[in-house]
Amino acid sequence: MDLLSILPKLAPAVGDREAIADAMYRCLWGFNTADAALEEVKAQCFDPISKMDTTQFLTNVHVNYVERKPKAVRTRWGLTQHYAPGQGFRMVPSRSLWEACTGVSLSKITPMTVED
Repeated sequence: MDLLSILPKLAPAVGDREAIADAMYRCLWGFNTADAALEEVKAQCFDPISKMDTTQFLTNVHVNYVERKPKAVRTRWGLTQHYAPGQGFRMVPSRSLWEACTGVSLSKITPMTVED
């Protein structure tokens, strides 16, 4: 495991509100560094995007969350540049530039316990 893969795992534990934004940042960290760790994210997002060179930026992240409630809403603005494979660092690359404001409803998943 290289240093870029381990850095996000070394962060101290965060509260629920921060964890919502943190999950989004970790996902984009994986895209930008080609770190294919989580299988679900890998299959649905990383596999198609990783074939391109990408640069992704987030700003104006807002998390609407009430402590001890199972649901939250997260919004953010993003700017994404997708380049053809191997073309991201060329002086005059051919790219696709996307800007978006997205909102996502989230539900907290708690571990199940088995009683005897």
